[in-house]
Amino acid sequence: MSFTVELSNGDSDLDGILALQRANLRAVVTPEEGLRSGFVTVAHTREILGRMHAFGPSVVARRRSELVGYALTMTAESRPLLPLLEPMFARFATLTYDGRALLAWPFYVMGQICVDASARGQGVFDLLYAGHREHYARSYQLLVTEISARNARSLRAHQRVGFSELTRYRDETDDWVIVVLDMRR
Repeated sequence: MSFTVELSNGDSDLDGILALQRANLRAVVTPEEGLRSGFVTVAHTREILGRMHAFGPSVVARRRSELVGYALTMTAESRPLLPLLEPMFARFATLTYDGRALLAWPFYVMGQICVDASARGQGVFDLLYAGHREHYARSYQLLVTEISARNARSLRAHQRVGFSELTRYRDETDDWVIVVLDMRR
């Protein structure tokens, strides 16, 4: 089965992204399924996704016309939209990458990545990140995200596509791993 990867077309993709997100929230999947298949932690609203899209369209994967994966683009302008992520952004101010303060780099955040169960194990995750490189590497040098330390599948997948670990920390909700993808390489 082949997949196409492209920038989100906006409003018509938002409902598909939200449906896929709701089906894969950590609060919804069983602990066993979360260990086996991964999960997402943040639930967005349609309004927030629309505003994020206006700052930088997300990358989506389709099988024919069905949305089967997404990788949310979160530029610096998106920061105030999700106060829940403020601890992550505050942590960024304390980090360095390749001898420079992280905040000195042109970077953006992977707001969340998710692949439908029917498309897992078929390379969609890798295709979504290839789409990010294709569309954003000219504007940004780094792509940064954090992953729940309990989400072993996601940690392995991010490492596979080239992310390296910057740090780990704990907040009131979880243990987190901050990782970076150097888009110059």
